[in-house]
Amino acid sequence: MVESLSTGETVDLFQSEDEAFWAWAVIETLRHTGIRREELLEITHLALVSYRLADTGELVPLLQIVPSKNDQERLLLVSPELASVLATIITRLRNANGGAIPKVSYYDAHEREFGPQLPHLFQRRTRGHRSEVMSPTTVQNLLDSTLARTGLRDAAGEPLKYTAHDFRRMFATEAVTGGLPVHIAARLLGHEDLNTTQAYLAVFQEDLIRSYRSFLAQRRALRPETEYREPTDEEWHEFQRHFALRKVELGTCGRPYGTPCKHEHACVRCPMLRIDPSQRSRLIEIIRSLSDRIDEAKDHGWLGEAEGLRVSLDAARNKLAALDRAVKRSDTRVADLGIPQIRNREGTS
Repeated sequence: MVESLSTGETVDLFQSEDEAFWAWAVIETLRHTGIRREELLEITHLALVSYRLADTGELVPLLQIVPSKNDQERLLLVSPELASVLATIITRLRNANGGAIPKVSYYDAHEREFGPQLPHLFQRRTRGHRSEVMSPTTVQNLLDSTLARTGLRDAAGEPLKYTAHDFRRMFATEAVTGGLPVHIAARLLGHEDLNTTQAYLAVFQEDLIRSYRSFLAQRRALRPETEYREPTDEEWHEFQRHFALRKVELGTCGRPYGTPCKHEHACVRCPMLRIDPSQRSRLIEIIRSLSDRIDEAKDHGWLGEAEGLRVSLDAARNKLAALDRAVKRSDTRVADLGIPQIRNREGTS
């Protein structure tokens, strides 16, 4: 028997009550924490700690996650839903073991060694009636059994396949779409690189459009009324001059109106530079020149200058590769997007 996560109904899906309970416990813990499978199996009763807020004096529960993939441990705030799951696990283990949680060792397959005897929460009795921490394979089998017995299938009609890592992606998506800043989500997931967290997110198109429309409406309401007046001649000429200044040697600068150049006109390094295909030979010439200058800097022992030139060289090569991809995609043909011309105040284009 297991309780449906969406309806609360009890359905008969498992061969034993023990299997049903641990499938529920694994899924609920994964989806409320976003932790890795190895981190799940290393949770002990000692990982539950409390912290008193300095401003209000409120005592909040925290879950300590020990390092698994990097050398940084982290603390997760225990939500009421997660607290209920962990409390149920602890109660079950105590009731089955005379009021105490058995101390068992966890075998780390990566380190190939057993850890110390600790009151691990995700432990089960084996056929020999000995308590052992679940293996990663057991966790995956519980997920597979849950999906197999529900009969759920994907859009192609194939049986669904879930891993513990899929719950990390769901946790990250729900957190960020719910308003949590992505850099905070990165800390919760234990990511050192923000790009790793962004790759986890699955923001659907409708949600994206709805959120952006709401943002635009809010921003428009907060803007001063003076911004909606008719521009003066001086303002209009300044606006037109901006587009003239965007023309640079290698192409066009995509810098937004009213913003200064943040890269000190080192255009080849700037992501805002849009290379003109006619300047490809000039870009190749720059790449060759940078290579020669790096060799010269190394010969003289100017390691700092060589490193700076290396950054410019990598950026130039990336620009060349991006230009070639763009030309190949467009097949050198220009598509008319139907954008009307902006006329000046005298009425000429």
